[in-house]
Amino acid sequence: MTGYANGKHHALYRAVLRLSQLMAILGGIVLTGLIVLICISVAGRTMNTILHMTVIENSFPVLAKSLLDWGLGPILGEYEVVETSMPFAIMAFMPLCALTGGHASVDLFTLRMPARVNRAIDLIVAVLFAVCFVLITWRMYEGMAAKMRYNESTTLMQIPIWKAYAAALVAAAVTCVVSTYIVAVRLVESATGRVMLRNEGADY
Repeated sequence: MTGYANGKHHALYRAVLRLSQLMAILGGIVLTGLIVLICISVAGRTMNTILHMTVIENSFPVLAKSLLDWGLGPILGEYEVVETSMPFAIMAFMPLCALTGGHASVDLFTLRMPARVNRAIDLIVAVLFAVCFVLITWRMYEGMAAKMRYNESTTLMQIPIWKAYAAALVAAAVTCVVSTYIVAVRLVESATGRVMLRNEGADY
């Protein structure tokens, strides 16, 4: 379990945790929606192909024509919806992943190192992660601004591309907040020698 070693979940930690969990839930909802969308579209495309088969058209001409006229087939613009929604779905899981230490790590050597050295390594990693995400968020904002200026949109559904940037930008900004909090915690740990935030993977 990730949390304070002394069992006292301070208000700030609880707020950061709840915010991270909320983003992960939203990301899960979007990801689930995309999976359902793809499944329906693939099923529709398959049925459309079957209904165009000669044997089906000859055996069930009225049924085949009725279903095709009804619009049975792939969902229009499914790829565009996935393309514009997936960045948010990915970014939405980053805050909780960072807070719980869910990133891949190799601790073969660090397990043998003194606690003081491990605290220093944790601090360096936290700082680098925070800096990287601040840069990612900044560049994402610049990309969104450019898409807004040129009013770019997808080909089929005319989805404004800047909206996809904006959604991912919100998740990235939350990750910046969480990573900054983690840096502050690691600084306190390095100064006091206390373990305040344990990283035991994403199984929270």
